[in-house]
Amino acid sequence: MDNLAALLLAWLAGVFSGLVVSVPVGPINVTIVNEGACRGFRWAVLIGLGSVTMEVIYCAAAFAGLTGLFDSRFMKAAMELISFLLVLFLGLKYLLARSLPGSPKSVERIESKLHPHTAFMTGFVRVLANPLVLLFWITLSAVILAHDWVDNNWTSKSVYILGVALGASGWFVLLSYIVSRGRGRFSTRTLLRMSQISGACLLVVAIVIGIRLVILLAQRG
Repeated sequence: MDNLAALLLAWLAGVFSGLVVSVPVGPINVTIVNEGACRGFRWAVLIGLGSVTMEVIYCAAAFAGLTGLFDSRFMKAAMELISFLLVLFLGLKYLLARSLPGSPKSVERIESKLHPHTAFMTGFVRVLANPLVLLFWITLSAVILAHDWVDNNWTSKSVYILGVALGASGWFVLLSYIVSRGRGRFSTRTLLRMSQISGACLLVVAIVIGIRLVILLAQRG
């Protein structure tokens, strides 16, 4: 039963992580809003699924690189602090956003070389060409492990990665449906407001993590 509960926790953490990565305004969401209104639901969904595929690859790569890192109690404590700072930073970033981000120059360079012609490859390449996505997954995976939301074994990690795929895919399917049905009525401004709401939710999570960190420090003191 304990093992089942641990796997359920890993899956829920994965779904939440997938939503955290996907919901805030970014190049993929902007592309889906712009393309979905013109080309329809199927095209928009394939863009989202292409991005999810690359996100999952980066997530798995991040977990593979973190094997054995948390044998040190110091590293685990350090990542608990980093998790608070990361969630706080992201919450403020999304909440205070006043404009839509443009595509990084690295993405534009890679796209000009690879020339993705399908919706799936457009989403895939836009994530592949953004090195900040891998850095984000390395940090987030370390945070997840530090808080014991995922056990340091590949069964638990695989369940987490599955949750990430489901959470992110679910959001992109929903967004694609809304955009394709709205036919232009769902604007990027609406997307920006949704991103700000997700930022406010992340600030609540940061407060919870901060309280937990204070309690842990008091116990160790």
